[in-house]
Amino acid sequence: MAEPAPTKLNPAEEHTSDASPQLVKGETEKVTQAVTDEPKTEPEAGKSVTAQAAEAASSATETMKSEVFSMFGGGPKKEKKAEEEDAENERSGSSKATKAAEDDDKAPEEEANVEFEPVIRLTEKVDVKTNEESEAQVFKMRAKLFKFDRDTREWKERGTGDVRLLKHKENGKTRLVMRRDKTLKVCANHYLVPDMKLSPNVGSDRSWVWNAAADVSEGEPEAQTLAIRFANSENANLFRDAFIKAQQENEKLFSAGATS
Repeated sequence: MAEPAPTKLNPAEEHTSDASPQLVKGETEKVTQAVTDEPKTEPEAGKSVTAQAAEAASSATETMKSEVFSMFGGGPKKEKKAEEEDAENERSGSSKATKAAEDDDKAPEEEANVEFEPVIRLTEKVDVKTNEESEAQVFKMRAKLFKFDRDTREWKERGTGDVRLLKHKENGKTRLVMRRDKTLKVCANHYLVPDMKLSPNVGSDRSWVWNAAADVSEGEPEAQTLAIRFANSENANLFRDAFIKAQQENEKLFSAGATS
């Protein structure tokens, strides 16, 4: 009997049937190769060969994922980029700090070269006249001066300062002059004439009252009732003695001038 002829497959079907086994075989070889490439280690106690093969396959899968993730801009590449940015920022910060330090070093040199020229130069010393240049001071004491206001019938403060007795160097006449502190404005200015009477202020042993017929502290001669107060009774008594002595000296001078 003749042998049956072999069945001839359709070329399309033949190609299909051959491709499927080859694909499975290729994938199997890759997995097998991955497992084979893993470093050979001694089998761990309590683990089967199957479990170790599964762990090796899982490790190979994670490695592939990491490589794919890196290809699309993730993983180590991003970390490397961040490190590069940090290094760039550090270099930029160092450059700024160095520049600021150089500017600080240069600043004092620039300031040292700045010069200011005066708008007006004073070439001559100006002497202020006080009309006291030809007089000698014979008494000086700090005190407070008051003036009696006839309109309001009350005492008003004239100022605080040094009360002085000035004796003229040529004619020998003595006058009382008092200037306010700081402003140096004159608040009493008159000659000590014989008809002045120095009286103690009521209820005080450090204060004196007298009438001046022609006080010129305001510019024009004016009759004033004045009171002066000192820090203590001792200073008040020293003023009284100097006041009376100047009155006596002026009386002789005024009398001699009247008879001549």
